[in-house]
This record gives sequence, C-alpha cells and structure tokens, in this order.
Amino acid sequence: MAHSDTTAEPTRRDFLLLTAGAFGAVGVASVAWPFIDQMNPDASTRALASIEVDISALQSGQSITVLWRGKPVVVRNRTDKEIEEGKAVKLEELKDPIARNANVDPSADATDANRSAKDKENILVMVKVCTHLGCIPLDESGEFGGWFCPCHGSQYDTAGRIRKGPAPENLPVPVYAFTSDTKIRIG
Repeated sequence: MAHSDTTAEPTRRDFLLLTAGAFGAVGVASVAWPFIDQMNPDASTRALASIEVDISALQSGQSITVLWRGKPVVVRNRTDKEIEEGKAVKLEELKDPIARNANVDPSADATDANRSAKDKENILVMVKVCTHLGCIPLDESGEFGGWFCPCHGSQYDTAGRIRKGPAPENLPVPVYAFTSDTKIRIG
C-alpha cells in the first residue's frame, strides 16, 4: 500500500509542533506589546483632548493663551481695526493662500472670514506655534501687528496668516465650537 493512499492520523510530533508554534506566537506578541503600547499618547495628553475656555473677561484687543494637547493656543478678541486690516489683505499678497482652519473646508481660501469664528469674527483661535521650526511667536509684534517669531523672523498678520519670513504656512486653527456666548470648547 502506497503512503499517499492512506490518511495520516495526527501524531504526537504534529501536536508538539503546533503547541510550540502557538507558545512562540504568544511570546512574540507579549514581547512586542510594550513597544507598540508606548507609541500611544500619554495619559495627560489624552486628558486634554478637549478643553473649555471661558472668554467672558476677554476685552476687545486682549488675548489669552491656554495649553491644549501640550501646545499653546491663543484666543484673541480682535479690535474692529484688526478685523478691517485682515479683510483688506488680498489673497495674492499671502505666502499661504490656504485657511488652515480645521472648522472649514481644507481647501478654503485664507480670507479673514475663513480664519475667524463664524458669526463672531472678532474671536480668533489659533495654535501659537510657528510653522517654520516650532518656536512660540510673540503677540502683537512685527510689521503686520499680529505675531512675530524672533527666532527666524517669521511675521504673521492679525488673522494669523504668514506674511513674511521662512514659515511656510499660516498658524493652524484647531477644531473649536462655542458652547455659549462666553465659552469655547477646543478639541
């Protein structure tokens, strides 16, 4: 009788090979898990996934900086003059014509309206980190009266749009929503 004509029953060797393979896979997974798990965000970062900011004391021309996800976020109550200056800028004059606002269409133009809060154009919310090398710009500085990064000379206007210097993009606007007239939820 030929070997191919018989049906082979599992042997003890087959069982041992299968068991050893299963233990090996469990061992590899248990060694790999700490490396994979350490790539998750820190618990303190996850806790700050969204924050609520009270802007009731924020007067026209003032700004506050809050920490969100480990980054400084500026909330500015712009003056009428700053809003008018922002609206007067032509898109052709901008280095970055994209709004960089997570609350509008990703391809939206960097008009003043697309950078500020809808129906509350005096309120501006932005991540205050220079898009060149991650420095923190100074408030109300530079040629355009917005933000100035002294490290490499990037200058942003009153709507947070890059106007001069090596920074390639406008300051990003995070996801935010007004929960009331005086409170903003960021994130």
